[in-house]
Amino acid sequence: MKKGALEGLRVLDFTVMAAGPLVTKFLSDHGAEVIKLESTVRPDVIRTFIPFAGGTPGINRSITFAEGNTGKYSFRLNLSHPLGIDIAKRLASCCDIVVENFNPGVMKKHGLTYDDLTKIKSDVIMVSMSGLGQSGPHSRHRNIGLSIQALAGINHFTGWPDRAPIGYSIPYPDVIIPWFALLALMAAVDYRKRTGKGQYIDVTMLETSLHFLAPALLDYTANGREGTRMGNRCAYAAPHGVYRCQGEDRWCAIEVFNDDWPSFCKVLGNPAWSKEPQFATLLGRKENEEELDRLVEDWTAKRSAEEVMSLMQQAGVGAGVVQNAEDIADKDPHFKYRQFYQVVEHPEIGAYECPTASFKLSKTPCELSPAPCLGEHNEYVCTKILGMSDKEFSELVASGVFE
Repeated sequence: MKKGALEGLRVLDFTVMAAGPLVTKFLSDHGAEVIKLESTVRPDVIRTFIPFAGGTPGINRSITFAEGNTGKYSFRLNLSHPLGIDIAKRLASCCDIVVENFNPGVMKKHGLTYDDLTKIKSDVIMVSMSGLGQSGPHSRHRNIGLSIQALAGINHFTGWPDRAPIGYSIPYPDVIIPWFALLALMAAVDYRKRTGKGQYIDVTMLETSLHFLAPALLDYTANGREGTRMGNRCAYAAPHGVYRCQGEDRWCAIEVFNDDWPSFCKVLGNPAWSKEPQFATLLGRKENEEELDRLVEDWTAKRSAEEVMSLMQQAGVGAGVVQNAEDIADKDPHFKYRQFYQVVEHPEIGAYECPTASFKLSKTPCELSPAPCLGEHNEYVCTKILGMSDKEFSELVASGVFE
């Protein structure tokens, strides 16, 4: 068993795609024993996502899957097989936590709801993650992160004022919900430690995403103002945007709040235009923002993005290079200093760098181990965790339940 802050916890993982696996990855990376259930017929679909190691497709070669499932045991189990549910329940009986993000109703169909599981383990903690929740008039609507971000209003605020909504190309709610789920889960673990009682956690993509639109919702309810798309602009800062710099497709983001204006102008050499009356106040700068952006970009276009960021940061003005994957992985010294990436060795992918946790625990730091190949740990889970004899395991293999 791995050492870590969550050592001693055992988790049964029914999750797929991104949001659910990120929760159980967090648990595994910090010492919990996570058993991920998949089948040959229905593997986690992320295993089919590009990029593949070396450009060669394979069920165990997806880099996306490898980064999102570090340190887990893979247990291949066909829940549609007559013996599948019984084995899943045997696993649940020796786990502290069950996490699932199937569509509402799937766990009920298999007889694996929280009420079902408490009959075999009274203090179990169960987390259900879904788009719209386990109850309510729309709970059975099929959805993914991209549709949820539209329902949450995120798309309405993303894009340019004179154009249609854009949204994000990635399913943004998928990277929001895990942190709310984890917070609730850690509270439930603490509650069980104090009371001996488990809990059921129903967490939704929609409701967690709405937290990030709180200012817009408050403005509407309090003032009747309906916000809209603003591009890169900000109601209380100018200049505020992403500006072209020297080189091919190189940019730097700059944000200048009212108190930052004198420092910003000093970095630019206090040009004559910065003293003109229309730029003297934030209101004036907002009213003349298009002209201001053009003047700022005239200055940034003559310099590298790194130089612009450095000069602004030294003056206390917020600025950051718009980095690409090469910048982040190979060039950024801060990531290297923080040891954000750890090298793990995968049996099919080989050695690859994987992001660690976004925080550091001084006593029990995050330690990564590779993501599992499909069904890699079936024998271990059956014989060591479930206590099956070699004979029973062999008979189950022959029955096809592990396909």
